[in-house]
Amino acid sequence: MSKKRRYQIVLSVAVCIIMVTGCGRKEQLSDSDQGLYYANQEGTALVKEEYKTSGSTTEEKIEDVLKEMPKKTDAEDYRSVFPEGVKVTGWEYSDGKLEICFNGQYQEMTPSQEVLLRAAVVQNLGQIQGVNYVYFLIEGEPLKDSQGSDVGYMRAEDFIQNTGSTLHSYQTAELNLYFPNSQGDKLVKESVSIRYNSNMSKEKLIVEQLIRGPLAEGAQLAIPSETKVMSVSVKDHICYVNLDEGFLNNSYLINPELTVYSIVNSIVDGGSISKVQISVNGQSDINYMGQVDLSKPLSRNPELVE
Repeated sequence: MSKKRRYQIVLSVAVCIIMVTGCGRKEQLSDSDQGLYYANQEGTALVKEEYKTSGSTTEEKIEDVLKEMPKKTDAEDYRSVFPEGVKVTGWEYSDGKLEICFNGQYQEMTPSQEVLLRAAVVQNLGQIQGVNYVYFLIEGEPLKDSQGSDVGYMRAEDFIQNTGSTLHSYQTAELNLYFPNSQGDKLVKESVSIRYNSNMSKEKLIVEQLIRGPLAEGAQLAIPSETKVMSVSVKDHICYVNLDEGFLNNSYLINPELTVYSIVNSIVDGGSISKVQISVNGQSDINYMGQVDLSKPLSRNPELVE
């Protein structure tokens, strides 16, 4: 076997989060180097190996990667992330979004196998210029998480380095979530205790809980339930929430400000965030429902709280 550079990545079972660990090599592939991710022989981590994707168009490169990943390898220390029987049955690419459909055997994987495969697929395809988001379907139905919600669009950038975390690492968060009251004219606070994977950002957790809706009576859903979270990131105490176009399909009879500040107030109340920038498919130059300017980060609005 020729000498290759590699680095090892440990993954959380509940979410696609990568934690970089040393692998005893002096030379390592950086995130910008071309390569493909494989599973180590123990099935506990990903290993990045050198690989040059063939094809000149985005579609040709996608096809090449999806054909290469399931192949068996002769290597002693890594193997394909595809367990036997799991197959890609089709895919569609448009405007930076790639939807991949798997056969029903996908649901037969163990949690460790599933998260390794999902992380490797998103990381490998995310290296292709033009592929910004990856979405998984199983037999035509969206991939669900352990709580029954759509996993949604995933990005290579979502696989953040988080050294020191371990598999099956969970913690409990006390969240203050703001939902419109039953009259749809003010926000009401709902305090909840959520057990979640410690590698998921609290800000993303908050947005997902808001989409699921309130638990208590006297409150109603603010964000359309079909909304998908495309990404949530934090920089310089500003939280950037990128949602898909489902966010714009708001037919609820409530003040549009309540929808926006349901997100803003909940995230700012969560801790170190001072402002929230909301975008739709990466675009923030939006006047939400003709009433709320989303072009700049927004601060908490206590006047809307009952």
